[in-house]
Amino acid sequence: MPRDPLIGIVGKPSSGKSTLLNSLTDANAAVGAFPFCTIEPNQATGYLEVPCACSRFGKDKEALCKPNYGWCTGGKRHVPIMLLDVAGLVPGAHSGRGLGNKFLDDLRHADALIHVVDVSGTTDAEGKNTRGYDPINDIEWLQDEIRLWIEGNLKKRWGSIVRRHTATKSSIVDTMQTQFGGYSSQTWMVQKALDRLGPSIGPLESWDDQTITKVVRAFMMEKFPTVLALNKMDHADADKNVSKIMLKYPNVKSVLTSALTEIFLRKLNKQGFVHYEEGTEFVDTCEDDPVNLKPLDDKVLARIEDIRDLVLYRFGSTGVVQVLQAAASVLQLVPVYTVKNIQSFTGGNGTNVFRDCFLVKRGTPAGAVARYILGTEVTVAAIETVGGVRVSEDAPVDVKQNDILCFKVAPRAKA
Repeated sequence: MPRDPLIGIVGKPSSGKSTLLNSLTDANAAVGAFPFCTIEPNQATGYLEVPCACSRFGKDKEALCKPNYGWCTGGKRHVPIMLLDVAGLVPGAHSGRGLGNKFLDDLRHADALIHVVDVSGTTDAEGKNTRGYDPINDIEWLQDEIRLWIEGNLKKRWGSIVRRHTATKSSIVDTMQTQFGGYSSQTWMVQKALDRLGPSIGPLESWDDQTITKVVRAFMMEKFPTVLALNKMDHADADKNVSKIMLKYPNVKSVLTSALTEIFLRKLNKQGFVHYEEGTEFVDTCEDDPVNLKPLDDKVLARIEDIRDLVLYRFGSTGVVQVLQAAASVLQLVPVYTVKNIQSFTGGNGTNVFRDCFLVKRGTPAGAVARYILGTEVTVAAIETVGGVRVSEDAPVDVKQNDILCFKVAPRAKA
């Protein structure tokens, strides 16, 4: 990737987008049950939980693992990743309704989307309070709004696009990359999108509106891979809505979430009232650990019991950790650990290990990783992995495969 990955959090107003952002980060985005609570985009650092490389080398290395960014506890690494929460989308946004133009302009920078869907059915398409709303509608019209936005930008200048394509004798990939470049696309995305459609689309100058729609849909699958965060999963009406969504979209990654529960538990954990292990069903109170935890009043204890029964024990977690992992998965991101001493895994000074960790696309050549981290002006003389084994610049990285690297930099030539 040419830059750090950015995951956009999208959805209609009042679906729980800002609450999810707050549950994933230390951000303090405004939260409110009213449309357009989020007007300016909120960008913050989230933390992706991954098994740390230190866990492969025993408890001694785990104790010495002190990341420069994020943290590591018991072999679970929390790696920084950028998140973007943008203004709520409403039907008609592609034509400027609501804050549509602003939303879509912010969206173009995202590499993947977490679409927060209110599966309780208690908010309508515009985020207003209701009962019995079918949230499957939200998934359909949000994708349509993005498609219509891109299509509209293409069609209003389609005649000149075709004329230039013909005059320059460009390939379809080059012409469409020129058009999609404003959405932070890359050539390989356009190529994969066209490969999905095959030769049946014909020459570009013969495309009709239906073909343009097919091309835009295929492009969206590459540019905006999407995870569904089925939020408010503990609501009484959620089960039937979740089942409908899962049946209609079996190939879309979906994660059940309760972002509000996650925020509540993390707050109590910080205040010393509970011990909560994020991403799990485990939460202890003073009744479980009277020595280290503060006592809670009966009302809060009763709420925690409800959370255990209705969320944690039933679903295994609040889903917040898992939804970010799913977003990283659709981007095929893997952690790569760079060290200065390949024998001790230290960063050069001191005894702390695996200080630096970067998220890169699975299969990226080791040489490209080096240039991504060190910059193109540095000459890499050699790349080594565990045991001092030499790694070629073309060798791909993956989990437990060339994901611990040491770069030997060639000295600069004297002027």
